[in-house]
Amino acid sequence: MMLLLAPMEGLLDFVLRDILTRAGGVDRCVSEFIRVTNTLLPDRVFMRIVPELHQQWRTPAGVPVRPQLLGSDPSCLADNAAALAALGAPGVDLNFGCPARVVNRHGGGAALLDDPERIARIVREVRRTLPPHVPLSAKMRLGLRDDSRAEACAQAMADNGAAEIVVHARTQVNGYRPPAYWERIADIRAVVDAPVVANGEIWTVADALRCRELSGCDSLMLGRGMVADPGLACELRAALAQQAGQTLGWAELKPLIVDFWTLVRARLQPQQQAGRLKQWLNLLRRRHPEAQQAFDSLRTWSDPALIDQWLNAEVAAG
Repeated sequence: MMLLLAPMEGLLDFVLRDILTRAGGVDRCVSEFIRVTNTLLPDRVFMRIVPELHQQWRTPAGVPVRPQLLGSDPSCLADNAAALAALGAPGVDLNFGCPARVVNRHGGGAALLDDPERIARIVREVRRTLPPHVPLSAKMRLGLRDDSRAEACAQAMADNGAAEIVVHARTQVNGYRPPAYWERIADIRAVVDAPVVANGEIWTVADALRCRELSGCDSLMLGRGMVADPGLACELRAALAQQAGQTLGWAELKPLIVDFWTLVRARLQPQQQAGRLKQWLNLLRRRHPEAQQAFDSLRTWSDPALIDQWLNAEVAAG
């Protein structure tokens, strides 16, 4: 079983990747998308979005990070994929699943799921440009407005060089509303030779086990569920090994939150800092009542210095 950490624009950036991979259980991360339009991006753009490239494309915990490209022009995507490979990327991922309307209006992300032929051209051109030793993967949803082309899109990826396909089991129209249609991933697995990884609406160990059962996938990609419960990957591994796993409680989470805030203070602009902590606490409160109390305490604060004082007091209180 492989457990992957999902790419989530505006949430799962290099800071949170660092913290969540410290919690353990994750085999590989995928970066937030690097948007490609009609140009070869300078190296500084790759370095800004995936600064782990300075650490041999690994988080400080040693977990590899695969950069993800988003776009619709096969040649331009191929040029940028080749540039990433030249920088030592351990693989390249292609985004065929972003549901954001601004991305879809420009023909990227999930919009491509209406055009399996273009998907085939993109994957084929990128695979042709990459060195043989650099794997190419892809992430898709079930479709744009419906899932009628899901199998055709997955076949276009697998038949043209994608060595792994992650399927988020919802359409663009579904957004992030439950349920995720895990059984449709099984239909995709039946028509492609490439390994398939299941993704979508996995919040708990029970969800993960049910997803594996319905999709037939051994491997999973965890997104918001891992953000809400950083111990989820380790708990799942323990459950599958029929061992008693240690739940990552609030006492164990507090040092990670402090480390997260330290990184946010050091690496992000001041106007972004308070919002990033509140964003994470907002998801953590789904699992931890203490996160609700913390969120309520900080809800109206925007001054990072006030949050420094609050965290110092929390640490001192034990």
